Amino acid sequence: MITIESTPLEGLLVIRPRVFRDARGAFFETWNQARYTEAGLPEFFVQDNVSTSRRGVLRGLHAQRAPYAQGKLVTVLFGRAFDVAVDIRAGSPTYGQWHSIELDAGTGTQFYIPPGFLHGFVALEDDTVFSYKCTSPYRPTAEFSVRWDDPLLGISWPLTEVEVSPKDAAAPTLHEAL
Repeated sequence: MITIESTPLEGLLVIRPRVFRDARGAFFETWNQARYTEAGLPEFFVQDNVSTSRRGVLRGLHAQRAPYAQGKLVTVLFGRAFDVAVDIRAGSPTYGQWHSIELDAGTGTQFYIPPGFLHGFVALEDDTVFSYKCTSPYRPTAEFSVRWDDPLLGISWPLTEVEVSPKDAAAPTLHEAL
């Protein structure tokens, strides 16, 4: 059984799987096509990715241009991360707005980010293992980035000191990228 919660940004979902705990540890499903389809997740996933980051590593904000735009189902397998999605769907009433959630390996909470959103996260603990299922394969020629600290987006990142890749540090603002 899973619980799905909507967010203020249409299509962006918080998914809380049932976690079974006992003296040995815990178990939960990260994906079950029948259950997730029944719960309303419309996507078919074609690629799984995992990254490991130390505390303060910020990855993003990333997306892929149509027709290769990716939907993502993300979760943290170890550690904690502050995860953000920014609506960049043309004509959306929430264009440029963002929503965040803290993902914690202990809860199994997942975040579904449909195509048409920028995505980024910052690791809140060392050795944070971040997993994401994607609806479209990674295509370097379709990828683009937006500055994580774009003042017009005004994302309230929980850490003041972060480490970003040279590519992410040089990313344009949303206005410049689109």
